[in-house]
Amino acid sequence: MSKRVLSVGNCGPDNARISQRLSAWFNVEISTAADHRTALAMLSEQPFDLVLVNRVFDATGESGLDLIAEMKQSAELAAIPVMLISNYPEYQRQAVALGAATGFGKNDLAGDALKSVLSPYLAESSP
Repeated sequence: MSKRVLSVGNCGPDNARISQRLSAWFNVEISTAADHRTALAMLSEQPFDLVLVNRVFDATGESGLDLIAEMKQSAELAAIPVMLISNYPEYQRQAVALGAATGFGKNDLAGDALKSVLSPYLAESSP
């Protein structure tokens, strides 16, 4: 059974790179949301195993940290694992302080080290 990932606020080329890398390593189904409102609606309508949030949303300029904060303050969404996508350590620290798992930067998409970061959330469970 595939794992479900929601990619929020990333541009088309970045969504393609994320999808390509994750699909190479895991059995995943990736959905996308361009903005905060759409992401929250999708999260309330269907289950996701992991949410990947861009630091600054490409289409709207919204803050990914604001979405993470809202998710973690919501009784319905707080348990869903979420990661910030940012190359900047200070923003990663802020996301973790809000309750996110340690995320990664777009530069990390080029290597295989990212697989071990994502495995706890996306690897298939052994029977």
